[in-house]
Amino acid sequence: MNDTLTQPSRRCAVIGIVGRTNSGKSTLLNRMVGEKVSIVSPVVQTTRNTIRGILTEDRGQLVFLDTPGLHKSESTLGTLMNRMARQASAGVDVLLVVFDGASRPHLEDDGWMRRALFAEQPVIFALNKSDQSPFYEVAFLDLWQSIQAEKQHPREVCWVKTSALHPAGAVNLVDRLYALAHPSDGYLFPEDVVTDYPRKLAIADVVREKFLARLHDELPHELGVKVDQIDEAPGAWEVSVTLLVSRPSQKGIVIGPKGRTLKYVRQCAEPELSEMFGVKVTLALWVKIEKNWMKNFWLLQQMGYAGQY
Repeated sequence: MNDTLTQPSRRCAVIGIVGRTNSGKSTLLNRMVGEKVSIVSPVVQTTRNTIRGILTEDRGQLVFLDTPGLHKSESTLGTLMNRMARQASAGVDVLLVVFDGASRPHLEDDGWMRRALFAEQPVIFALNKSDQSPFYEVAFLDLWQSIQAEKQHPREVCWVKTSALHPAGAVNLVDRLYALAHPSDGYLFPEDVVTDYPRKLAIADVVREKFLARLHDELPHELGVKVDQIDEAPGAWEVSVTLLVSRPSQKGIVIGPKGRTLKYVRQCAEPELSEMFGVKVTLALWVKIEKNWMKNFWLLQQMGYAGQY
């Protein structure tokens, strides 16, 4: 009997995308999936939840867990974000560690290499931003060699140079990931799903991204976005959103002169959300001063930063 006739033709895998903050993980995920499923911003620590992006092709399905980048934690929120990143790296089929090749290795890069050295699953090291100069490929290779020598534990990993802004690198990376995927009789998720990220969290991420684009470094991590309610009617949603700030002085920054910042965010976010969900989305934005909201576990749980694992 020919066993090849009974072997599954599809391959599926759950991929944990990890790395330090601002290494380009979210942009790379969006490029591989072909849809925007993760917030993208030049400001560090912009991914705050673990987001699942799903790539479905005839050859199989890859489910990506895009995690917050590791960073020095100074709040309950920061601790939860670091916990999400570490927990998402366990229990996956392939560990994809993304490094910012445009800067020299950081302490967090060293930490992910040490974790990858003893990981049970296959590991791919993606040297991102290969289109930039200088590009510190040799420094990362040397660091990996020194860690293996220190631990007296040699390990082969797959290195891939890529740029999240150009498609060729993402195509090569996806090919490598499929090669490590397991044969499967069916897909893990329905074919037309690109993410199982909850609606409220997805809306909050889009709104927050628009504020980051407008405010840059003025208020990057002191701003919380909580979707309170989605009123659904045929072909239209009205979404109530609370914007949390820690101090009275920050409220004016979020509102902007004569409300211009709020207006800008609504004008940018509403069309994107309407296209994302296939209905007309109208946002009602309210600014609330909530001292130390980043340390309020109950609030963080409401906003999706706790209780995922």
